[in-house]
Amino acid sequence: PRHPHLPTSATPFPHCSPGTSPGRLPPFPPPKTLTTPRTAAMEQANPRAGSARNRKVVLRDYISRAPREDDMALVDGGAVPLRVPEGAAGPAVLVKNLYLSCDPYMRGRMRDFHGSYIPPFKPGSVIEGLGVARVVDSTHPGFVAGDIVSGMTGWEEYSLIDKPEQLNKIQQSDIPLSYHLGLLGMPGFTAYVGFYEICSPKKGEFVFVSAASGAVGQIVGQLAKLHGCYVVGSAGTNEKVELLKDKFGFDAAFNYKEEPDLTAALKRYFPEGIDIYFENVGGPMLDAVLLNMRMHGRIAVCGMVSQHGMTDPAGIHNLFCLVPKRISMKGFIQSDYINLFPQFLDYMTKHYKDGKIAYLEDMSIGLENAPAAFVGLFSGKNVGKQVVCVSQE
Repeated sequence: PRHPHLPTSATPFPHCSPGTSPGRLPPFPPPKTLTTPRTAAMEQANPRAGSARNRKVVLRDYISRAPREDDMALVDGGAVPLRVPEGAAGPAVLVKNLYLSCDPYMRGRMRDFHGSYIPPFKPGSVIEGLGVARVVDSTHPGFVAGDIVSGMTGWEEYSLIDKPEQLNKIQQSDIPLSYHLGLLGMPGFTAYVGFYEICSPKKGEFVFVSAASGAVGQIVGQLAKLHGCYVVGSAGTNEKVELLKDKFGFDAAFNYKEEPDLTAALKRYFPEGIDIYFENVGGPMLDAVLLNMRMHGRIAVCGMVSQHGMTDPAGIHNLFCLVPKRISMKGFIQSDYINLFPQFLDYMTKHYKDGKIAYLEDMSIGLENAPAAFVGLFSGKNVGKQVVCVSQE
C-alpha cells in the first residue's frame, strides 16, 4: 500500500449519521452540497423565544483582483430568535459560531464565476466558510443544545443550518476546538490526501513544499519527514523559515523573496533533483521546479495562491519538462477522497498526541477582524493556519 496506515484496497466508508461515531469526525461533504445559512428564516421564529443581536460579514460585490478589507462589510443583522423557526421545511439547527476558518479557496467564491467546483458568494449576503460552533437549538434528532459541531456556516454570530446532516459532531478532548479547522480539518486532510494519494511517496525521496508554513504546507512537510523523506520548504519571511526548521522539522528551508534566481536556489537545495513537489503557489516557483524535477517525479497541485489576485494570470514556460522527465502532475480536491477521512483523523490525532506532529495556528479575535484576517492570507501575513475566534462561550 502507498501508506502504511491505509489498507491495500481502501473501501468507501458509509457517511456517519450525526452523533453515531463518538470521537470521530465523519468526512467533509462534497462542496456541491454545502449548507447555506438561512438567516432570513430566523426572523420568523417563535416571537416568545429569547433573542440576540447578530452581526455578520457580507460581501459587498464581486471582485476580479486580490481581495481587500473593504470588499467586505460588518453589518448588524438585527435581533434573531434563539430558536429554530416553527414551520420550517425540515429539521434545522441553530448554532452560535465559535471559530471561523480563513481559506484561500474562498477568494474564488468572490468572483462572478459559476464554472468552479463550488458556487460563488452572493453580493449582499453573508460570507460562508468552515467553522466550529455550539448548538443553541435543534429540531434534528442527531443534535441537542450544547453539542459542538463543525461544518459550513456563516461569517456571523448565529447561523441557522438547514441541512444539519452535513454537520460533524465533535467529541471534545484535550485538543483545542479550533484545531478541527486545520490539523484535524480540511487543511490537514488536504495535506494527507495530497501527499499519500497523489504523490505516492517512497522512503528516501526528495520533497519540496512551497508556502510551507501555511495550514497545509506545515503538515505536508511533517508527513514527509515521518515517511523518511528529505524535505525542503519555502516561505516568505525569515521568521517562517526558522519555524519550518525548528518547529516543523524540515531538513532545510529558504526565503524565496531573498532568492533572485529560484532555479539556482532549488538546484542548491536539491543537487540531485526533486522527486515530489507539493504545489501551493504557482507562477515562477512552478517554472523553476519543473527544471529541477527528477525522472518520474510527481507534482500534487493543491493551489496557486500567487495567481489568485491576477486578472491576467501568468503562464508557465517549462511544461515541456513533463515529457522527457516523465513527470506526473495532478490537481486534486480533498472532498473526492472523503472515504479516507476516518483513517486520516485517527492517524493525525495519534501522531499529534504522541508529539510527532506539531501544529501552529494564527488566531484573530473578534468577528470584526475576519476581513483583515482573510485578506492577510494573500500577502503572507499569517503564520500558520488562519482562524477567527468569534466567541469562546
